[in-house]
Amino acid sequence: MTGRTVSDRVGDWLARFRWPLLLIAGALVALAVAPANRLELERSIESLYAPGDPRLAAYNRSRELFGGDEFVLVAWDQPNPTAPESLDAIAAFAEELSQAPGVNPASTQDLSKVLRPELEPGLKAVVLRRMIPLWEPELLELAEGVIVSADRQTVAVVLRLTAETAGQPVTGPGSRAETFRAIRTLAANHDPPAFVAGEPIQIHDAFEAVEYDGRVLFYVSLALLGAVLLFLLRSLRWVLIPLAVVLAAIVWTRATLELSGLRLSMVSSMLNSLVCIVGVATVMHVALRFRELRRLGGNRDSEVSTINALRETFSQLAAPIFWSCATTAVGFLSLLAADLTPVRSFGLMMGVGAGAVFVSTLSLTPGLALAGGFDSTPRGAPGEGLLGGLLGWGPGAILKYKWPVAVATALLTAFSVAGVLRLKVETDFSKNFKADSEIVRSLDYIEERLGGAGSWEVNLPAPGPGEPLREDYLGRVRKLAAELRALEVGGEPAFTKVVALTDTLDTVPLIGSSVRDRLDQLAEFAPEVEPSLYNPESRRMRIVLRSREQQSSNRKRAVIEQTEALARERFPGTETAEPAAATGLFVLLTYLIESLLRDQIVSFGWAAAGLFGMMWAAFRSFKLAVASMLPNLLPIGLVLGGLGWAGLPVNIGTAMIASVSVGLTVDGNVHYIAAYLRQRRLGKSRREALRIAHGTVGRAMTFAVLALACGFAALTLSQFVPLIYFGALVSLAMVGGLIGDLVLLPLIIGWKKD
Repeated sequence: MTGRTVSDRVGDWLARFRWPLLLIAGALVALAVAPANRLELERSIESLYAPGDPRLAAYNRSRELFGGDEFVLVAWDQPNPTAPESLDAIAAFAEELSQAPGVNPASTQDLSKVLRPELEPGLKAVVLRRMIPLWEPELLELAEGVIVSADRQTVAVVLRLTAETAGQPVTGPGSRAETFRAIRTLAANHDPPAFVAGEPIQIHDAFEAVEYDGRVLFYVSLALLGAVLLFLLRSLRWVLIPLAVVLAAIVWTRATLELSGLRLSMVSSMLNSLVCIVGVATVMHVALRFRELRRLGGNRDSEVSTINALRETFSQLAAPIFWSCATTAVGFLSLLAADLTPVRSFGLMMGVGAGAVFVSTLSLTPGLALAGGFDSTPRGAPGEGLLGGLLGWGPGAILKYKWPVAVATALLTAFSVAGVLRLKVETDFSKNFKADSEIVRSLDYIEERLGGAGSWEVNLPAPGPGEPLREDYLGRVRKLAAELRALEVGGEPAFTKVVALTDTLDTVPLIGSSVRDRLDQLAEFAPEVEPSLYNPESRRMRIVLRSREQQSSNRKRAVIEQTEALARERFPGTETAEPAAATGLFVLLTYLIESLLRDQIVSFGWAAAGLFGMMWAAFRSFKLAVASMLPNLLPIGLVLGGLGWAGLPVNIGTAMIASVSVGLTVDGNVHYIAAYLRQRRLGKSRREALRIAHGTVGRAMTFAVLALACGFAALTLSQFVPLIYFGALVSLAMVGGLIGDLVLLPLIIGWKKD
């Protein structure tokens, strides 16, 4: 047949081979289920930093030198804690906690070990046991703010976790999840109940919430989405088709990632939801276009009529679907320019996901749309006539008042830019959890009773193996520790506790002619003190610091920066020794969001360039490519600017919103311009073509955004605050993209008359 286009042949081929395609797709889904279910979440907070990041390098070096500082605090009310019976109870509970899997029992700290240390039998032990009661005030002062409160009403056990190993399971025996579950069970069963906190457990709870809520609430979202689709399309078949397309695309994507050796991260944990957006938006265009073509055929229920409508639907939409998915994929693949491995992996995952949506749409939809011959055509939604009237009126009204609309757009752009400049970064990791969550209640208790729950350090150059510690060096350490205790930021002390090796040497009456003699004595009843603070082989010493987790981002950064500056002034380093450096999980969590945001600036630029190139390639028009950019980018600016003006800080859930939104707002853009060009080829004027595109594609875009926004409302049920933000902001970005496509595209394209 002459005069048939490639799109016509694609439509014919999909209609003719719909059953084999459906069977092949079903078989591939069945084969992909097992590897898809094996895909795991990477739970390392360090993975959210670039490999060469200096803060990550300092943290890894400290772990090598001092064995890692992943501590868990277990605190409870204990009146009169120095009484013998209290010390017995503390020791018994500390022993129980130390037996939890994944805990290093030799490093457990508790008040009984301070006041009743284990000593080797002998004369020295007898003497020391007699001396310790005389030293009790000094020993309690050392322990204050760590394992006993200033009012002597609260005590804590500090548990040091064993270092994680490569291949350590995420769940089950030998996992951190098992460690924390055991500790929390013991704490809950203690009388009175104890509170459990610490950076490692915060990180664990964050990943648990991301994984559990992301999985469970995704299915809740699908249920809500299905209900809204049923209301809008009034066809059970056309509710099941987009859900089938989405689930198939997700299974294929997850299986591909697992077989490629990739893992999900906190950044990419919302993969399912994002693939859902791309899939539902794509199938909605197919559903409404199929319905329109069926109505043109007289609404007959004959098989020929449905096949013809299906064939023509894909003849018209195959190219826009391809370019929409390809442009989405390129938008996400631009994240490969990022420095952070999880961000690059996320871009690759979503690129694969967009491709999987394209394949699942073309392979599943034709067969599922015609199987059985009943309920094959979507019906009209209540009030759809009113929506159609508004959409048909839209382009004319927009172009009639084009100057006011253009000025309003310019003002919104200025508003967005000003709001973006007001953005603040959330560094209080506890703000990622709801106020009534277990971890926040524990942090509140510990920070109110004991002081800061945030543990970190500043490590310093120190004498090496052949250079014994001398008083002049210890004097410098002593002076720095005193300056840190006196350091104030914002009129308040920077630290709730400063622990240096000199504190013990100065407080406990040790006898010896040299520093080494006194350290050897110290090792007899406190063997953990020296190796936890001094590593002569690597020529480093550290001062351990405690700060409040729950403080403003500006103050937390100021404390870290001023501490490091002060330490480097006192210990600047030499040609053979690195200068002083502040590090720890507290520091990594503080700068985590900034690490993500730095990556987004470059990635967002590449995404915008990639989208422009794809739109130019799709429509072979530089002007249309330029016209498509503002509707895609303005909604993102409005979302970020709105955050800034509302005073809402950027957290893990919002740091990636720009890159995510770039990939999600492009779908309607492609379909709108394709429909406009199709009408222009049929001889319609510019404004008439815009009116028709507005009434057809605009309807599908509105339905898709309405359904998806309702579905994403399920994320507001999450216990993890960033997921709530993510759901709300993605919904806002989609609504903004819809407004941009329905207002700015006709404004830009129709500015000049034919």
